[in-house]
Amino acid sequence: MVGIALLGAGIFAKEEHLPAIQAASTSGTSLKAVYSRSQKSAEALASFAGHEVDIYFDSPSTDGGKSLDDLLRRDDIDAVVVALPILAQPAVIEKALRAGKHVLSEKPVAGDLDAARRLLGWYESNDGLASGRGKPIWAVAENFRFIAGLEYAAAQVKEVGGKLVTFRLQMNSFVKPENKYFNTEWRKVPDYQGGFLLDGGVHFIAGLRLLLAAAGGQEIKQLAGFSGLLEERLPPVDTVHAVAVTQDGKSGTIGISFGTEFKSGLEVEIVTTNGAVIWNPKLVKTMTRGDGDEKAEAKKDFGQDSGVKAEVEAFVKSIVAGKNEVDSRQSPLEALKDLEIIQRLLESGEGGASVKTLEGK
Repeated sequence: MVGIALLGAGIFAKEEHLPAIQAASTSGTSLKAVYSRSQKSAEALASFAGHEVDIYFDSPSTDGGKSLDDLLRRDDIDAVVVALPILAQPAVIEKALRAGKHVLSEKPVAGDLDAARRLLGWYESNDGLASGRGKPIWAVAENFRFIAGLEYAAAQVKEVGGKLVTFRLQMNSFVKPENKYFNTEWRKVPDYQGGFLLDGGVHFIAGLRLLLAAAGGQEIKQLAGFSGLLEERLPPVDTVHAVAVTQDGKSGTIGISFGTEFKSGLEVEIVTTNGAVIWNPKLVKTMTRGDGDEKAEAKKDFGQDSGVKAEVEAFVKSIVAGKNEVDSRQSPLEALKDLEIIQRLLESGEGGASVKTLEGK
């Protein structure tokens, strides 16, 4: 039995991670405890668990063994799912790993590249983390890589084959004042770069990178873009438009906006010499050559799928396998590459489409 604790009691923890952990119980897992900064929020999350779980919190302070450190000292807790505010996560991830717990941490991997590289470098080089059970697993929860429709689109890109010609990521949405995520205090007044472009944008970049990888292992190596603030409620910037170039010199476009009220939707397109694949959260469209000048087109519909249950299941399977190897879709290095693209987009936007070259690590 894999004992799990959920660290964080926010919207996504309650609506996605908690049900996903409960669903993974069929694989031999058990939710043992929850933690939040406040007792009230920890108790509220625990009330949704469907069975009694222990609660831990920072406020109000207590000498009754209810701190995060107390939770991490428990031998019956093998792993933690970390769903805390962006800037709070790295320290908690490190603390949990030092305690010998397997960690599944929410994206982005950190608030910026320096923090991400520092944490990843420490984890990769710190053999002192290994115990009798081996080195604990650290996985990053990028649920887009587990969305069934996106996985199908990647398979279609491979099946279509051919060489990459161009690509496009377009995401337009409007964060309304009553939006539940906007009304989270740490998102409303962000202390991290990019605001919603960082917090939400890494999802879309992960989807684009997954499809580019399916097109012969393509990776974005350079980009240049413009950024701006369309809605004053969404500082520091809410929109970026850019041109990106792969290692083979193939160019495409990236457009992400959280401030476009009358144009909405997410779509990623990959075009090769043999055809094209277009993915959006509900549909995958594949276009190839037909007879003569005709084009063959196939469509496949998909229902709502956040991918969170599948990613938690993958994390649990990695633990149960006992090989101390993370699912490649949850690799911290993949998450770092997602973050690097977002940060370079923001930096390029600040410099007025200055060209940024990606390092990859």
